[in-house]
Amino acid sequence: MAVGGKKVVRVCRECHRVVEGEACVVCGTSNLSEDWAGYVVIIDPEHSDIAKKMNITLPGRYALKVR
Repeated sequence: MAVGGKKVVRVCRECHRVVEGEACVVCGTSNLSEDWAGYVVIIDPEHSDIAKKMNITLPGRYALKVR
């Protein structure tokens, strides 16, 4: 979906994963938000202090704050 030529990016309210589509590929929920802030890419969650703090176990793109 595009608004004014820009792609609308949604984030899962449950796991904070950046989602392309209507449901989260990680937890399967359709509880998504377009109101979020901050962005982090986790490449190696096993060795990432940020991933551990955010309880992230899979690599991917995540929002830091979701409203």
